[in-house]
Amino acid sequence: MNTFSIRDIENLSGIKAHTLRIWEQRYHIFQPKRKASKHRFYDNEDLKQILRVSLLYHNGYKISRIAALKEDQIKELTLSHHISNPYDLFITQLVEASVDFDQERFEKIFHNIILYFGFEKSFLYVVYPFLVKIGLLWVTGNIVPAQEHFASNIIRKKIILATDGLENAKVQTHKKVIIFAPQEEHHELPLLLMQYLMKKNGITNVYLGTGKSWNDLHDYVEILKPTHLYCHIVTNLTEFSSDELVRKLCENYPDLQIVLSGPFVTQITILPKNLLLLNSLDEILEFGRNG
Repeated sequence: MNTFSIRDIENLSGIKAHTLRIWEQRYHIFQPKRKASKHRFYDNEDLKQILRVSLLYHNGYKISRIAALKEDQIKELTLSHHISNPYDLFITQLVEASVDFDQERFEKIFHNIILYFGFEKSFLYVVYPFLVKIGLLWVTGNIVPAQEHFASNIIRKKIILATDGLENAKVQTHKKVIIFAPQEEHHELPLLLMQYLMKKNGITNVYLGTGKSWNDLHDYVEILKPTHLYCHIVTNLTEFSSDELVRKLCENYPDLQIVLSGPFVTQITILPKNLLLLNSLDEILEFGRNG
């Protein structure tokens, strides 16, 4: 059983801690437990209930109306057609399944998302916000690391299966992209997404994966003769500062286009001529389609 602080709940639900306290006092919707220190904490069931209330609240329901409902009525309402934004509904369902480590339900929801929106829209509007919401991907500081591993491993398998299922598209450009992440970087899902997009769109790529040393990268570049290096970094845990890492890549491979994405790019202050920064998921998707 996980426990969550009020700040965790704020980050996961999008409801400010101050507002949560008011709702608790005025409407008695939530009944948090108390530690010996008197600090609030919430368990899995509390989290799921708060997420459902948040979903209704963000879809136009007044808190006074929600407070008048029983717990099972709130759950039923969140599953009904009254929710105007289906993305929010699926995100909430994925979080609930992750909290419960319910693999069967998680995979069923994921399957329905893909059927409903298609792979790329699913990742853009559901999977990515879901990962951000619970601190799984492209943000620092994991709130619930056990759920991180549970959810990301399932999504990883789904992306690999989707990539393997693609027919080999006609090569559209002369570009050849090496996809990798440096040592100490273990967030793989963005790399797998890029591999999927490039295979689908006929861009030649070689997937190296995460945790690659500089010597490994040098050897691959020498053998494969790429035109681009694509790297996604969440947190720079190498021995170099952000700018030093960029300078090293760009100076070591001056004839290659160095393409970087992830939260790491916000720390970069230099812009060598052969550097391209992707600052959003939309830009990542665009690069994956057109190189």
